[in-house]
Amino acid sequence: MFKEKKLLKIPGPTPIPTRVVRAMEQPMIGHRSTDFSLILQEVTRKCKGVFQTMNDLFVLTSSGTGGLETAVVNTISPGDKVLVASTGVFGERFAKLGAIYGARVEKIKTEPGRAVDPEAIRDKLDKEPDIKGVFVTHNETSTGVQNDCAAIGRILKERDALFIVDAVSSLGAVDIRTDEWGIDILVTGSQKAFMLPPGLAMINVSQKAWEVVNAVDTPRFYFDLRAMRDRAPKQTPFTPNVTLTLGLLEALNMIEEEGLTNIFRRHEIMQTMTRSAFKAMGLELLAEDDCASKTVTAVKGPKGLNVDGFRKVLDSKYNISIAGGQGDLKGKIFRVAHMGYTDYMETIMTIAGIELALKDMGYPVELAVGVRKAQEVLINESPGS
Repeated sequence: MFKEKKLLKIPGPTPIPTRVVRAMEQPMIGHRSTDFSLILQEVTRKCKGVFQTMNDLFVLTSSGTGGLETAVVNTISPGDKVLVASTGVFGERFAKLGAIYGARVEKIKTEPGRAVDPEAIRDKLDKEPDIKGVFVTHNETSTGVQNDCAAIGRILKERDALFIVDAVSSLGAVDIRTDEWGIDILVTGSQKAFMLPPGLAMINVSQKAWEVVNAVDTPRFYFDLRAMRDRAPKQTPFTPNVTLTLGLLEALNMIEEEGLTNIFRRHEIMQTMTRSAFKAMGLELLAEDDCASKTVTAVKGPKGLNVDGFRKVLDSKYNISIAGGQGDLKGKIFRVAHMGYTDYMETIMTIAGIELALKDMGYPVELAVGVRKAQEVLINESPGS
């Protein structure tokens, strides 16, 4: 009876607000109509506010990975040397994309749970000034790590190399100052903090990036930024997802109503509630506090706990869905999202359910110890306290 009330606490897709669902239920309109053109222009304008940019921005009908491929195929010619900061599965995806398109990929790879050191990027660029682009995953959901893109941007501002950032799982939840930080291409997706189903990618392109886009000789068709620019902001070069674009407009209205500063603060508080609760429960977190993601927390499975079995109990008995580990971390960690259309009380409910499922699995947790800690954080940190 209550299966439809499941708490979706995975790092995407995330819950969708009723307002957004209703917006997507509107009658279909022509994608070449004046009505859609006006909507696309409004969506583009409002997206620029979330990106904190004055540069060109495009909405692409694809997954977030399609947005990442767009960034790669438009900035890399075969034989170009690029640097990828790999802090997990999605950093590795950037590296794979570069290699597929013929780049000579150099990597700075960190241990799971650690962010890339901006000074390591500086050293690499000093030694190899022929690097054409630096690719960074701002928020690595596979490890719960957030990289310091502001510091990396300061290093790159005086260099020729482009700064290309995957912000699929952070933009709209975390303060990312695209222009101020000197990010040349920033990519995000619809199914995370933008509170939509999967299917849209949004991409920002600086003037510095355009000089490269116009010069590279990699073949491209659907993901050609030049074709997008030729039709923007009134149209798209190919058939867009009209329904998702209608939903995106409503999601952007909701973001505007809450205000970016309030959204950033809400995610910071939920992060602190979650991390503090797990520490109180005696669980070890994968990422240290100084580089922890504000949208997903990765927790090491305690000795003797069947992590996947625990997740199944949490899902089947308590209707709370969380994520497991990926790659080498599969079966070793679990991940809890606090991203997008979610709030403080959902965070407390999730922690309570996790305590119960751990107890069911025989882990010696003291019931309510995590909940109590999360409540204390909320009382001390929430607006109006």
